[in-house]
Amino acid sequence: MPAFLRPPLPSTSIAWGVLLLVVSTVALAQGKGIYTCIDSKGRRITSDRPITECLDREQHELTGSGTVKRVVPPSYTAEERARIDAQKKAEEALQARIAEEKRRDRALLIRYPNKPVHDKERADALAQIDEVISAVNKRAQTLLDQRKDISAELEFYQNDVSKAPLWLRRKLEDNEQQVAVQQRFVVEQTQEKQRLNARFDEELVKLRQLWTTR
Repeated sequence: MPAFLRPPLPSTSIAWGVLLLVVSTVALAQGKGIYTCIDSKGRRITSDRPITECLDREQHELTGSGTVKRVVPPSYTAEERARIDAQKKAEEALQARIAEEKRRDRALLIRYPNKPVHDKERADALAQIDEVISAVNKRAQTLLDQRKDISAELEFYQNDVSKAPLWLRRKLEDNEQQVAVQQRFVVEQTQEKQRLNARFDEELVKLRQLWTTR
């Protein structure tokens, strides 16, 4: 189309083109980049160096032909950067926790596809503890029988341990220590059963949700 038939360009476009041309010429002459941005007031600013008015927002570095060479991210103060980094780390930690929780849920669902499987593992785990407690109780009965024998021997010394010979006193002391150990072990195993039941109860609450949503 002949130039005299072309519609005139809007004044703003002409101004922007002229400004970009001038800055490009200067920047190329000095071997510098061309920076442009829109500041907080909505004004487009172009310069041959990073623009101070746009440090809080993205700036575009242009080539001599006006194409974007790179995007310069906002610049922040040390305090602002620390706050942004802390927020980013907190978000990453949250996403990591969510991903880990999903991974645990998948593993839990694979391990316990239904309630009977979960119930059976609970019963098996409790049965193992009961077997241990039963063995401890048998050992406790053996120690009780030993104590009866020791008491019978102490009758020769009017049940006065101080008058008993050293070997008998050591036998009595050893018996008492072993009884105490067995009693503590039974208490620990009983507490372990409580912890085990609490764990299975907690899992069951979670599993009921997973079973209904899969």
